Amino acid sequence: MRLHHFFMFLLLGFISDHALADETQLKKTIQTHFPGTEIESLRKTPYMGLYEVVIGGEILYTDEKAEYFFVGHVVDAKTRVSLTSERMQQLRDARRIAIDTLPLELGIKAVKGDGKRTLVVYSDPHCPYCKKLEAELAKVKDITIYTLLYPILKNSMQTATAIWCSVDRLKAWDDFMLRGIVPAGKDCETPLNTLLQSGQKNQITGTPTLIFADGSVVSGMIPAEEIEKRLNDTVKK
Repeated sequence: MRLHHFFMFLLLGFISDHALADETQLKKTIQTHFPGTEIESLRKTPYMGLYEVVIGGEILYTDEKAEYFFVGHVVDAKTRVSLTSERMQQLRDARRIAIDTLPLELGIKAVKGDGKRTLVVYSDPHCPYCKKLEAELAKVKDITIYTLLYPILKNSMQTATAIWCSVDRLKAWDDFMLRGIVPAGKDCETPLNTLLQSGQKNQITGTPTLIFADGSVVSGMIPAEEIEKRLNDTVKK
């Protein structure tokens, strides 16, 4: 019996090493189809022998030889639940960006109350959801907010430049986002390209994107109550 167990142990080890080797080769093959793009994760799914590939924050599926790829939702026929959507939510919840790696010195800094809680926001001045977020942030107290200008929409670069070149950047930002007051047109040297590069590096694909002190990331506008909850949760950790 001991000899049997020994051979079983060797067999399991061989199967494990073989699977690992296959996945390593598969990753190399996939990489040839996406040169210059990081493969964030690769794992075999429990359905149809497919492999899940995460690239650029998106999920796609492939076969064991990476001969075919498809993008879409895998749906459980019994529950009618999108397994792809569930997996995307898991990836979002697990995503982290260390705020000390961000160019906070280039942010528009607002300190409210004791400022003990920290929030970083990538925001576009012409993004309607960013303006809604600002209205929600106005309700939050005891917080330090770093707004990183991220002008990715049409005509946003001009407005972002005018805000950055204002004598009082915070006032210009609040005036525009909360009161619709357009900043006076001025030109100066700005860090906007650096901020755009920072966002691209961190895969910020839309605005607003909120980053909390624990590195957790929320894409899109959320209400003040949710912001408060997340801020308090990060303080407890």
